[in-house]
Amino acid sequence: MAHLLLLTRDTATSAEILPALGLLSHQVSVAQLEITSLLKVDPDVVVIDARVDLAGARSLCRTLRAAGSGLPAMLVVTEGGLAALSPEWVPQDFVLVTAGPAELEARIRLLLAESADEVIRAGRLQIDESAYTARLDGMRLDLTYTEFELLRFFAAHPGRVFGRDQLLSEVWGHDYFGGTRTVDVHVRRLRAKLGDADSLIGTVRNVGYRFDPR
Repeated sequence: MAHLLLLTRDTATSAEILPALGLLSHQVSVAQLEITSLLKVDPDVVVIDARVDLAGARSLCRTLRAAGSGLPAMLVVTEGGLAALSPEWVPQDFVLVTAGPAELEARIRLLLAESADEVIRAGRLQIDESAYTARLDGMRLDLTYTEFELLRFFAAHPGRVFGRDQLLSEVWGHDYFGGTRTVDVHVRRLRAKLGDADSLIGTVRNVGYRFDPR
């Protein structure tokens, strides 16, 4: 069961906006059609109601992509609204309000499968590999390229211990000629940017580092 966040200007229930939703078992939260609504919940899929406010839906789609949120987005449109869709909207998918539950379920399943290939989720952390962004509790982390690569490598191998030489090889590459001290420097900077979640990267004495998302 997925958690869907339906963003809308309407005051109706989710089943009234998209009837097929009322026939599926997914958890559905409803919030205002604003980017700030994403700060309050952590959904698997964002469903954007574009039935009436086409301009607002388009603006939100573009903001989501520009922010590199990594969240799969699906538009709910009417037959008439199809004429307004264009590549600049950049949603991953759309569905007509008349879609049946089988079609809607298939589209949600495909969105989740596509998202799983690009996003690493580890506890409070979410890493979008395609957009090169990392978020902690929904807030984007300001990381350098190397810091992002180091965090992505850790998150992709939770619980494993890596020595400094191995991290240099895996993250910096075999042609890097710097010393292992650079690993300690980058880990320290990364921990500082993680703030109260700095314990995600633990130190294993005399060995190296381990990522623990618990």
